[in-house]
Amino acid sequence: MLLDQFERIHNYLRISLTDNCNFRCSYCMPLGKIDFLSGEKLMQPHEIENIAKVFVRLGVTKIRLTGGEPLVRNGVEEIIRLLAPLPVELTLTTNGARVRNFIGLFKEAGIRSVNVSLDSLNPDTFIRIAQRDTFRQVWENILLLLENNIRVKLNTVAISGVIEKELFNFIDLTRRLPLHVRFIEFMPFAGNHWNSGKVITAGQMLKMAEQHYDLVKLKDEPHATAKKYKVIGFEGTIAFITTMSKHFCGECNRIRLTADGKVKNCIFGKEEVDILKEYRAGRPIEPLIRESIRGKHKIMGGQFMNGYKKVDPETIKNRSMIRIGG
Repeated sequence: MLLDQFERIHNYLRISLTDNCNFRCSYCMPLGKIDFLSGEKLMQPHEIENIAKVFVRLGVTKIRLTGGEPLVRNGVEEIIRLLAPLPVELTLTTNGARVRNFIGLFKEAGIRSVNVSLDSLNPDTFIRIAQRDTFRQVWENILLLLENNIRVKLNTVAISGVIEKELFNFIDLTRRLPLHVRFIEFMPFAGNHWNSGKVITAGQMLKMAEQHYDLVKLKDEPHATAKKYKVIGFEGTIAFITTMSKHFCGECNRIRLTADGKVKNCIFGKEEVDILKEYRAGRPIEPLIRESIRGKHKIMGGQFMNGYKKVDPETIKNRSMIRIGG
């Protein structure tokens, strides 16, 4: 098992396939020109396979493919096919725009659940956030996933000034569709112009929802980041991810592997361990993986110890979200 110094078991690996994306959401991607990783700096398909096998040998039971947008990565089909035989739950997070091209591969690889990032149901607001006019395409692909019996979690970043206008619309999606809508508190990363005033907390959203719907609390899974609820009589569920207002670090079981082969033991941590360099040199990577996990901070990567309202975004030592992987 991969244990940190606080006895937390780490069995969930998130692998970023690329730092590129076909959307330009400001909370994820810094404004201005971005120099994306060149092909030789990215982990190659067989490197991803062999590194993943080491993590599986160390106790990983779930692998999520992320980006950027994983489905724009050249060779993503080969990567999925290489990982599919591993004894893990294989899944991915996507913006949904290219899902139609891969639905057959998802079924072939046994992918039974997909997270789709969707921050607005209003086409005009969608364009403003994503800088792309693809709302209809994304929505049709969400329905396509459901039609193919693939579980869909919608990840919605809750930004103050936007989510208040759309909260009920997102919840209403669960009336007749078996969607699992998750509202994520806005988080600070390098270059995303975060400030605490943009955060609308899970508690605030829950209070709004309770005034409009008959909600029942559902049991949360072990290590869950989301607090789940259901509107009585509705098909789907809703959930709130309380990253900023009430951290869940004590239950964390996640490891992140960036597209250039660095292990990050926390999404907010500044520390990274370069295992791709060691792998390419023919040296064992297991000691470095264990070293990274043992060095994990108890809370929030050691950076936000005094609560989100006191976070100064200019002092954040981290990558931008797109360079970390969701």
